[in-house]
Amino acid sequence: MTATKTWTDRQGRMVPDHLVSDAERMKDELAHRLVSNAEGVQRVQLTFKKSAMDEMYAAKALLFEKYGARIGGQKGGFGISSFDGSAEVRICVADRITFGPELQAAKALIDECIESWAEGADPNIIVLINDAFQVNKAGRIDTKRVLRLQKLPIRRPDGSQDERWEQAMQAITDALIVDDTATYIRFYRRNDRTGAMDLVNLDFSSL
Repeated sequence: MTATKTWTDRQGRMVPDHLVSDAERMKDELAHRLVSNAEGVQRVQLTFKKSAMDEMYAAKALLFEKYGARIGGQKGGFGISSFDGSAEVRICVADRITFGPELQAAKALIDECIESWAEGADPNIIVLINDAFQVNKAGRIDTKRVLRLQKLPIRRPDGSQDERWEQAMQAITDALIVDDTATYIRFYRRNDRTGAMDLVNLDFSSL
């Protein structure tokens, strides 16, 4: 006796084959096929990235050997360009920054400032402040937006400085934690029209 084919739905329930519509079958096939293709592209990208970085560091080692220089750790960026300068590959090393609990103290002080300034506060500044403390899609606060607050020319509505704001900015500085470093490889090609070195973007979301 042949077993009846079943499908597993989102709740983990087993659904008999005859209850699955043609539209659901089409969507199921398309989703699985495209995601599988995307995973294949991802594997190609990961293989290429490793190969490209290995070649870049090998070239760096050869150049260091030529000049008798000692190679330390791999921290620190560098670039290699074509002879005519129209193509360039760069290795970039950047710190990953997170915030400690002092950030909560900074937010509390900033809230006190806004509350005391009341209607005299610039609404555009308030929008920037509130936006800085919103979490992103990964559930984290964007460090760049928070650090941007330190560059704002903040004063009370009467033009005087607010010590609480200064304390809040110091709290932000104290909250900074260099969590790790990340190494990136980027590829550039000169744009014949503008003369600028354009990034060869490998990020689907930016294409």
